[in-house]
Amino acid sequence: MGQSKKLIIMAERTIEIPQGVGVSVDGFKVAVSGSLGRVEKDFSSPLFRNEVKISKNGDKITVSCDSKKRKVKSVAGTIESHINNMISGVIKGYTYKLKIVFMHFPMTVKAAGKEVVVQNFLGEKSLRKAETIGDVKVTIKDDDITVTGYNKEDVGQTAANIERATKISARDRRVFQDGIFLVSSE
Repeated sequence: MGQSKKLIIMAERTIEIPQGVGVSVDGFKVAVSGSLGRVEKDFSSPLFRNEVKISKNGDKITVSCDSKKRKVKSVAGTIESHINNMISGVIKGYTYKLKIVFMHFPMTVKAAGKEVVVQNFLGEKSLRKAETIGDVKVTIKDDDITVTGYNKEDVGQTAANIERATKISARDRRVFQDGIFLVSSE
């Protein structure tokens, strides 16, 4: 009698590298450089190291997995999405817009070095601070805050830090609607 053959389902995802973008792949470390900057990310994980492979062939990046497990296939899809975000970031960049809203006490927001400082939030004497992550630029004009950069994770985390700095916990949110809120992301 013949031996049973094991069916291996290969999931392969291919990413086209656009003109003017440089990509280097070293195992699970991927570096993408373009006109706006350079982004590096390490995708190594001891859980999926033997099942997921990242390779570069000419002007294409291939993320493949040779497992039947749904979790492993989803990890390959997540890696593909991260690499697409890295390529898009070094070409176009990312912009998050936030709005300063106050009803009771006029607050002052300033960008100082690697942090954003909020003064007089709900009449508080202490300052509230939010850290800016990575190579992110924060500009404040009137009641609008614009966070720009080429790394999507850094831009998003910086916007979240600014929004979280004005979180209200001890008062009724229906009455005290003061704060800094995310309006749009591009």
